Amino acid sequence: MGFEDAEGAAAVLGKLGDAADSLVHLLAVTADPDQATRYLAELTERADDGTELLEDLIDDEGFAMRLLLVLGASSALGDHLLHHPEQWRELTSPDLGSTRPPAFALRADLLRAVGADPASATPVSDMDDTAAVDALRVEYRRLLLRLASRDLAHGVGMDDVAAELSDLAAGTLEAALAVARARVGDAASTCRLSVVAMGKCGGRELNYVSDVDVIFVAEPADGVEETPAIRAATQLASNMMRICSDHTAEGTIWPVDAALRPEGKSGPLVRTVASHQGYYERWAKTWEFQALLKARPVAGDAALGREYCERIGPMVWSAAEREGFVTDVQAMRRRVLEHIPAQHAERQLKLGSGGLRDVEFAVQLLQLVHGRGDEKVRCPATLSALAELTRGGYVGREDGASLDAAYKFLRTLEHRIQLAQLRRTHVVPDDAESLRRLGRSMGFRRQPIAELDQQWKQHRREVRRLHEKLFYRPLLAAVAKLPGDEARLTPEAAKQRLAALGYADPVGALRHLEALTSGVSRSAAIQRTLLPVMLEWFADAPDPDAGLLGFRKISEALGSTHWYLRLLRDEGQVAYRMALVLASSRYGTDLLQRAPEGVALLGKENGLVPLSREALEKEMVEVGLRQTDPVQAIEAVRAIRRRELFRVATADLVGELDVAAVGLALTDITVATLEAALAVASAAIEAERRAPLPTRMAIVAMGRFGGHELSYGSDADVMFVHEPLEGVDGHEASTAATHVANELRRLLALPGTDPALDIDTGLRPEGKQGPLVRSLDSYAAYYAKWSAVWEAQALLRADALVGDRGLRDRFTAMADPLRFPADGITDKDVREVRRIKARVDSERLPRGADPATHLKLGRGGLADVEWTVQLLQMQHAGKIESLRTTRTLDALAAAVEADLLPEEDADALRQAWSTASRLRNAIMLVRGRPSDSLPRDPREKAAVAHLCGYAPGESDELVNDYLRITRRARAVVDRVFWD
Repeated sequence: MGFEDAEGAAAVLGKLGDAADSLVHLLAVTADPDQATRYLAELTERADDGTELLEDLIDDEGFAMRLLLVLGASSALGDHLLHHPEQWRELTSPDLGSTRPPAFALRADLLRAVGADPASATPVSDMDDTAAVDALRVEYRRLLLRLASRDLAHGVGMDDVAAELSDLAAGTLEAALAVARARVGDAASTCRLSVVAMGKCGGRELNYVSDVDVIFVAEPADGVEETPAIRAATQLASNMMRICSDHTAEGTIWPVDAALRPEGKSGPLVRTVASHQGYYERWAKTWEFQALLKARPVAGDAALGREYCERIGPMVWSAAEREGFVTDVQAMRRRVLEHIPAQHAERQLKLGSGGLRDVEFAVQLLQLVHGRGDEKVRCPATLSALAELTRGGYVGREDGASLDAAYKFLRTLEHRIQLAQLRRTHVVPDDAESLRRLGRSMGFRRQPIAELDQQWKQHRREVRRLHEKLFYRPLLAAVAKLPGDEARLTPEAAKQRLAALGYADPVGALRHLEALTSGVSRSAAIQRTLLPVMLEWFADAPDPDAGLLGFRKISEALGSTHWYLRLLRDEGQVAYRMALVLASSRYGTDLLQRAPEGVALLGKENGLVPLSREALEKEMVEVGLRQTDPVQAIEAVRAIRRRELFRVATADLVGELDVAAVGLALTDITVATLEAALAVASAAIEAERRAPLPTRMAIVAMGRFGGHELSYGSDADVMFVHEPLEGVDGHEASTAATHVANELRRLLALPGTDPALDIDTGLRPEGKQGPLVRSLDSYAAYYAKWSAVWEAQALLRADALVGDRGLRDRFTAMADPLRFPADGITDKDVREVRRIKARVDSERLPRGADPATHLKLGRGGLADVEWTVQLLQMQHAGKIESLRTTRTLDALAAAVEADLLPEEDADALRQAWSTASRLRNAIMLVRGRPSDSLPRDPREKAAVAHLCGYAPGESDELVNDYLRITRRARAVVDRVFWD
């Protein structure tokens, strides 16, 4: 039945006579049946009406449960009843189970106990001071006894218990102040004094045993000078504090702590309203405003207390605009954790990680940031504030429910720990006896210690997780930086701000805002929270109007999904990245609008890290071969490609990838796409033939593709190569390979929602006049007989990346002697290379293009650098192995290492090549279509400059820097290439 000392309990029960049989099953459900039995037996002996007590217990099970549960859970209240045995009758009223006493009734009872008038709170009797102080303690414990019995026996909500404890504390302060007035005498009438509760008492969420935090506010009575009035008020306040905290024959109540006042313990105990206001305006720290969030007048002059709160309140709700406010609050929480004694860290219910403070700090920070514009979230009580924050969309429903449940559990556990001995403690005990009693008091009967531990750890983990998520939410810091009237979006505020922020069409922007935020839906509420910050982020990017339009389209496409707005609200980095993409890049916006679910990538850990080529190939090939219809198969492959292009573009936009890394990532995506397309096309031709392919196939990457240097707008320059299987007719093999190549090109050319992947085969032998696919032997024969120097130069960028591994290796082995001749190229070949380059420079530059700013063919541009490097490779790679690479920057580094170029020249070429490549990518990101010329449109040029790291208004600096870099590179090209 739950008794630990069955023999001892039986002996004690024997003293109860026949009543024991009726009461034993009730004793068995208490937190500590042995303790409850001992107290009950002693109480019946001490009470003058012990027989009546036992009879009432047998006749009224409700009364029995109230009394016995108190005796089993609280030795302190058991001792109180033994000291005042007549008070057992306080628990007999059937109304206790259904009626909560109002605050005014508690106040009146306490005032009457000390001989004061409940109406005026002034002393009316000649009660001795010592008697009044003791009477206050007895009356406080009487009311506390009634509350504890209701809490334990009738399942009163934790928040209701905390509110009643706060009302009891407020009444006690009023009664103590009445006793203090009697002590001070006539001087008390020279001042008006208000007691303002702070902390848990102010929020009406007090514990059973806690310091009661207060601030004292005073003003002179009519016709009285300020100095004597403040002196009298200080006497009143000091005496009131002692009356509550002194130890007497009837024990103590709780300490009254005024350390939250201005200047703390070193400041005056009592100040006027003006003095308080002056301090908060000039000197107050962030934490002091956080503490004032719960300020509430509870005793003394109510009108003065209200005046104080009205004067201080606006400062509380503008504190979040202080420089570094959010980081200050976060740092303060970390300091609290650092100062917890190591031996208590894991058992600290209040201050430890995953404890009550984590919930309270997170809720208060959200309140202070969002409460500036939304008065509904200004509730001082934690659970009420959490409910409003959840209702307003600032906290997700599931997160809000989890925090609510965890906070209630932890506070209830705190109540039960303190109730045991009425001691101020927040540490979960570690001895088995105390844990068993505690677990049973929480309702765990079968395995109280194990069940308590499991529940406590589960709630602590959840609090820790949600605290990290909410308290360190990046969006908070951004919201806090907004002026208060803009923290909650309204049409009026929006009208005034849009034009100032740089929106070219404020009227159109306002229409988008109204469409996103109108109505009372949860989505609209979250949008009203997000958009003030998003508008700022859009405005920091080159095209705010495009950003807002894109955001509206994506929100309309994804608004009904359960994760979209929650992700933006909870993960500020996601919202910031999304704003940057939408307001900076038409290319990224188009990708996102075609597949809005790509937003989810922005919130994943390492979500912007490009996938490896192996991972991409595996995913694409598996997805492609899973479909029987080749069109559906290639659509699935292209969807993955679109996702990966968005990943790379966003990583580029936020500065996580340099230009070389972008080129590698785009190359990997293209290789994987072609690998999957080759598999799908091969399967389709095999199905058509109803037989396996008679040949092996590979795809050779050429140009920038082969150099692993693709840009967003690059075609995929390729050559198709095949190798007939042993014993297969060459014509049959060639026909099948051509069908596969054509099917691959057809599938990739189908209209779709992803950017096109254009396959360019113009670099194959004989160009467009030659066969689309050649066998390896045919390539070898052609190059042996007909190869021109330009074709050997083209092979410098050839990298067999797709298809049969063995065939790829054999192609490379065939190509190497051609592109890396052992003795280098002849002087005649050098002249031919220069002739071709001169012809390219004069004929290929588009009409009207500025040769100074054309990124590819202009002076010091990509072609200049690449032809220079390639000439060095053709001349020396036959003897210098490190030059045998398809990659421009690697070849440049190898040329320096081989003393073919001084480091200064190589740096000039490297910088020009990287700058031109970066600008090429930036232009594509901004415009959504490729161009090799620097934009002339001022907005586009400004956007490109922004992506390249230039400050607003520095687009001309971008052009000047480019011209300087390319002039330096051109000087090297003139010396090295043109000799």
